[in-house]
Amino acid sequence: MNAEEQQEAEFRSFAIAQRESLRRYAYLLCGDWYEADDIVQKALTKMFAAWKRVEPGGASAYVRKIVTNVYISHRRLSWVRRERAHSELPVQRLERPQEEVDVRLELIALLDRLPPRQRATLVLRYWEQLSVDETAMAMNCSTGTVKSQSAKGLRKLKELLTDSAVLVRV
Repeated sequence: MNAEEQQEAEFRSFAIAQRESLRRYAYLLCGDWYEADDIVQKALTKMFAAWKRVEPGGASAYVRKIVTNVYISHRRLSWVRRERAHSELPVQRLERPQEEVDVRLELIALLDRLPPRQRATLVLRYWEQLSVDETAMAMNCSTGTVKSQSAKGLRKLKELLTDSAVLVRV
């Protein structure tokens, strides 16, 4: 096996191992499984192009950074904001016996109302449990930006939660 085939095999193993985690992360960012699949596919394509330059120990953080950037640029595209195709009509209320599922769905819906950078910051910090430094690295910004985006995002979520039934259940 030559060096190029070896690198391709290493990338394939990495992509298979990371794909579901990246897909979940992308879903938390965008709130749509189909869009999450598109974001992950674009991110892995970019990661493959940069694979020779990426250190193995930093590959997970680097690909998460790519997913974040693809998500933010994806949100800037007007067609993403304008049109969303669904195979079924939206259901007004999901009847689920598990309260935690309802709370999680409502929180994801509330996250969708935040600006993309605030949402990405909150998801990285509190859902993915990254430190301020790791979040700054993933978002390619300063730690001060992470702190301010977190504060603004949490403040906005708190405002949104005052009109929500989530506070009553939690």
